[in-house]
Amino acid sequence: MATSTASKGKRTTKATKKNFIIDTNVILHDYKCLDNFEENDIYIPFVVLEELDKFKKGSDQINFNARAFVRELDLITDDDLFTNGAELGLGRGKLYIVNASFDTGKKIAEAFPEKTADNRILSVVWEVAEKNRETRTILVSKDINLRMKARSLGLVAEDYINDKVVDVDLFDRSETAIEGVNPDLIDKMYTLPEGVDLDEFEFNIKLDPNQCFILTSERNSVLARYNPFTQTVQKVEKTGNFGIHPRNAEQTFALEILNDPKIKLVGLTGKAGTGKTLLALAAALKQHRTYQQILLARPIVSLSNKDLGYLPGDEKQKIAPYMQPLFDNLNVIKSQLGKNSSEIQLIDELQKSGRLEIEALAFIRGRSLTNTFCIIDEAQNLTPHEVKTIITRAGEGTKMVFTGDLQQIDSPYLDTWSNGLAYMIDKMRGQNLFAHVNLVKGERSELSELASNLL
Repeated sequence: MATSTASKGKRTTKATKKNFIIDTNVILHDYKCLDNFEENDIYIPFVVLEELDKFKKGSDQINFNARAFVRELDLITDDDLFTNGAELGLGRGKLYIVNASFDTGKKIAEAFPEKTADNRILSVVWEVAEKNRETRTILVSKDINLRMKARSLGLVAEDYINDKVVDVDLFDRSETAIEGVNPDLIDKMYTLPEGVDLDEFEFNIKLDPNQCFILTSERNSVLARYNPFTQTVQKVEKTGNFGIHPRNAEQTFALEILNDPKIKLVGLTGKAGTGKTLLALAAALKQHRTYQQILLARPIVSLSNKDLGYLPGDEKQKIAPYMQPLFDNLNVIKSQLGKNSSEIQLIDELQKSGRLEIEALAFIRGRSLTNTFCIIDEAQNLTPHEVKTIITRAGEGTKMVFTGDLQQIDSPYLDTWSNGLAYMIDKMRGQNLFAHVNLVKGERSELSELASNLL
């Protein structure tokens, strides 16, 4: 595929050197994409620069990426960029900025008469392929329709896969069950709160740090977690947080890792109604004395990417419709508590004092989050670069929790394999500071579970 050589760390040879033509959406997805093509030559159509110019103004991630790429381009620009190509460095190919000839444009117009940016890009792909018949020429685009149009003309087109996750089956699995465990070891786990040394078990699978699982024998069983900090297997207790009690093993595991301050980064995945955001918020409230602030944020992405249009009011009033799902979870927690309970009074005080904030994700850029329990909802709608930007905001004492449903992606250029949530989980697995739980069973309602499974 387009960047398989880069993602697998292999070297191309002169015999397999390729020409890649880059679509605008690839740059908006990853402004450092030029670094991922190794010894191959890269062609950027002029129309791509024109499209980038339209995205330079704004505060969204794609606007930042457009500006950052233009700055990167300015650093490598020389007189050969439009003729012989600009060298990208040792062991790398050349960069060209090109336009298709009028005659090539006419050929493409015979198949696709509309004067669109996509068709101008196809003209460049066609011309580069014709001039370099001995070298494989590939269009790299995240636009499926453009790739289909290119293939209809006999051109090679591929998705940008440098940050795609290979093992997406991870997000369909329920909790791991390890059978045939020595029952005496399980008894020991019930009597030792600190857990049992990992060396005492004979597991036939490799455990990830903070992995949760079920241990069973012929007479007993236990919910367990591998603690990498103590090298022990510990019993997972079923505990409630602010009126929210786990209804299944997966939710119990989620609260276990959410309540451990040593785990600084958490990924919660699962379909709608599994309790991802609710559990994260309940855990944050339980630890209000540990963290100075609780921050809930989500990207402003409408259903099916349809905008709500102009909204009146100030900044908070404009984003309120997008943030309403977070307020709904807060109301669910309040409904589980007594009307005059001290917990409800505490939640109100946290909101009034600014220690419990609900805001749009765009406002996090540039902040330094210290001693904060930060929950990023709907993280499946973020790009890998956006997730990296958010995590690097974490200061001392901060815990970050990313939640999302990989089957409900509203961004047009992201999918199950390339979204930021899946990418983060894939890259962070095996790190002591990270934990991931996949929630499978829906608990919102019988109707919600039925719709999630059948529709």
